[in-house]
Amino acid sequence: MHKILVTGCAGFIGSHVCELLLSKGFEVIGVDNFDPFYSKELKEKNLSLFSSHPKFKFYKLDIVHGMEAIHEAGIEMVVHLAAKAGVRPSIAEPMEYIRVNITGTQKVHEFMQANSIHKLVFASSSSVYGNNRSLPFKETDSVDNPISPYAFTKKAGELMNYTFHHLQKTDVINLRFFTVYGPRQRPDLAINKFVKKIDLDEQLELFGDGQSARDYTYISDTVNGIYNAIIYCSENSNLFLTVNLGNSNPVKLIDLVNTIYSKMGKKKDIIFTAMQPGDVDITFADIELAKALFNYTPVIDLNTGIKNFIIWRQQQKKV
Repeated sequence: MHKILVTGCAGFIGSHVCELLLSKGFEVIGVDNFDPFYSKELKEKNLSLFSSHPKFKFYKLDIVHGMEAIHEAGIEMVVHLAAKAGVRPSIAEPMEYIRVNITGTQKVHEFMQANSIHKLVFASSSSVYGNNRSLPFKETDSVDNPISPYAFTKKAGELMNYTFHHLQKTDVINLRFFTVYGPRQRPDLAINKFVKKIDLDEQLELFGDGQSARDYTYISDTVNGIYNAIIYCSENSNLFLTVNLGNSNPVKLIDLVNTIYSKMGKKKDIIFTAMQPGDVDITFADIELAKALFNYTPVIDLNTGIKNFIIWRQQQKKV
């Protein structure tokens, strides 16, 4: 396996994946459309970290109607990370999420068929579990009750991938990510928003009573899991797998906030408001399958991860 196409290459997770692949000697074809969900400037900054690498080539295009513009021989795998992200925005704009996350994934499959590419690693989400009452979340649990449009588009992607595995013999690994955080995290996500507001001495508004919990997973752990999945997919055939990539250690919202305040040395100033539609009560990954299949072992605890993120953000302010 030498040449990989990465969709969403300028995003939070995608940029880290590209950097790791390039450091391992892979040739990377990157695709991104700089979706206006957040600043193009931030994505360009991400891309600039590796865009001059001799083994990287970038295509600025929308996966829904631009994949046919890619003319590259020898692509052996697609790592499909491009998507409209975010639970709450998907409630306001469900059709755009359907367009990008469902139709866009269909277009990726069409591109793969046209170019005889039979390996796919797909970014799914813990959101597909909805308010699953069985803890921790196992890949064998039912995901028939998604509670946001974002969640159902990710489940649809998994189902579509199975169809093309069946029809086109595509080897597929669906990776369900659990609340990834760390340097370059999207500005709309909780940790990034909280750190910014606390830094500005602004009050934090917390949804619910602070007892909701998330399985926060540091970016390097997630990306190492993605890399191991890439290697596993490249070395195996007749493959269709769905695998959790989490930390398997849920943290309550109030405990997360207390950790951030403590690391920043700031006085706590919070208010509680109603839970938001589409938000789940808890995410909690069973990661035994990832461990067994490709030696996935998260190593960054929340205290270290939050410290690293705060340091990174302070560095960005000085640039």
